[in-house]
Amino acid sequence: MAIQTRAAKPGIVFTIGRAVLRPLLWLRYRPKVSGVEHVPRTGAVLLASNHLAKADTILIPSFSPRKVQFLAKAALFETPIGGWFFRHIGAVPVHRDIGSAAQTALQAGVAVLEAGQVFAVFPEGSRSLDGRLYRGHSGAAYMALKTGATVIPVGLINKANAAEIKFGAPLDFSGLQGLPGGKARTIATERIMSAIQALTGQVRTEEYAAGSRDN
Repeated sequence: MAIQTRAAKPGIVFTIGRAVLRPLLWLRYRPKVSGVEHVPRTGAVLLASNHLAKADTILIPSFSPRKVQFLAKAALFETPIGGWFFRHIGAVPVHRDIGSAAQTALQAGVAVLEAGQVFAVFPEGSRSLDGRLYRGHSGAAYMALKTGATVIPVGLINKANAAEIKFGAPLDFSGLQGLPGGKARTIATERIMSAIQALTGQVRTEEYAAGSRDN
């Protein structure tokens, strides 16, 4: 079963949905948002964030200064209404039950970035259940180095009834293009995770998050 890799742009449904969600999210989470000036207003941007709660996939697109695309479970596209909605908000379906899912997900992200759009990823691959910042997979670094997209680290901080969303300064990957691919991705991944940790203050661990994948 193939995964859609076409870089469809978020449409009017995204705009309307964000307009509706923002007031509700303000009431629920009272989010403090900072650093939006770091996000380029044009061109390809990769948002690389830590992942603490299910709401993260709603908070980032709702408060980013630009429309954000992200991966979503393919099952969400299987009903007529679900398929219509998720396609129109620019979500990219990923089938996690096939062997090449991780690589095809990366290709989908590359397609979004090559179209000059904004793509959001969680390098940890899965939510942190204990609040620590887990080891990052190399997928974000792969997409950034392949496309030349601007990488913006995002730090999410969840408190009792509040949230904080920090958009960090663009990361500098200059000088990595001439290195062997594996080494370049390792260095870039470390820079991404270090930048996220600087924003959140989380304790880092070299373990991978349970159930995480390299995407």
